[in-house]
Amino acid sequence: MRDESLPKIETETLADLRDEIDRIDREMHGLLMQRGEIIDRLIAVKGQNGASAFRPDREAKMMRALVSRHTGLLPVDTVEGIWRIIVSTFTYMQAEYSLHADDSGGDAAMRDSARFHFGFTVPYVTHHGAGAVVAAVAGSKGDLGMLRSAGAQEEGAWWTRLIGENAPKIIARLPFVERPNHPAGLPVLIVAKPLAEAASQDIALYALTLPKWHAAAPAAIDALAGEILATAPQGGELSLLVAAPGHVKAAQFVEELARAGVGRASAEPVGSHAARFELDTARSGVFAPRS
Repeated sequence: MRDESLPKIETETLADLRDEIDRIDREMHGLLMQRGEIIDRLIAVKGQNGASAFRPDREAKMMRALVSRHTGLLPVDTVEGIWRIIVSTFTYMQAEYSLHADDSGGDAAMRDSARFHFGFTVPYVTHHGAGAVVAAVAGSKGDLGMLRSAGAQEEGAWWTRLIGENAPKIIARLPFVERPNHPAGLPVLIVAKPLAEAASQDIALYALTLPKWHAAAPAAIDALAGEILATAPQGGELSLLVAAPGHVKAAQFVEELARAGVGRASAEPVGSHAARFELDTARSGVFAPRS
């Protein structure tokens, strides 16, 4: 007699496992089509006004949540890449846009970043110089621009083109999730026409203008937890692109620089983005969030 108390031993065949994979694939495809139907309803509710549908704050939170909950052997690079294509493509469906990129520092890394973060559906347009990218965004209805975080130094202070209420602004820093050996790890800034909402205020960006370089300037900026991203001469003076916590205001930089004896200075907002989110070294193909 067979002992019913003994555990049943189920033997899975190769065909069984392939059938299970096929079932999962069908379900994933079905969910994507459902997502598309919701986007269609979303367009009907919002209407199409030609403005960019890119929501950097929401996307930053989405990508952080994705990598934070991810477990298993599937590399987080793959998961992030799939989600970036899904999100960017559905964003494109809501309001078509092009991505303008500065290739003056080399096209390969910029193209990799563009394709990883925005997929192949979004048109990719290259320009030689940050100024040309900003001009293309300014002349569009809802296009995005991609620039190296330090910009092109030979162009001078390109970030001063972002000064003014109606000028394009920096709205995101990519990648949203930073880690060692990221397949598209080039730090880039995303520029768009000013967003009425959905722009993260974690990090504020300012164009600081000084009469000339002063040795006390870095300490004064550091006192406000600021970081100098780039410097370049501008109109006989010196312009700095500076990042700081979102609560730091332009007037505080002017006051701190004056207190340090730097001389007459000005500070103008040129954008903002989500705080950097970093992951530690790989573990079984998965990166664990820093504690």
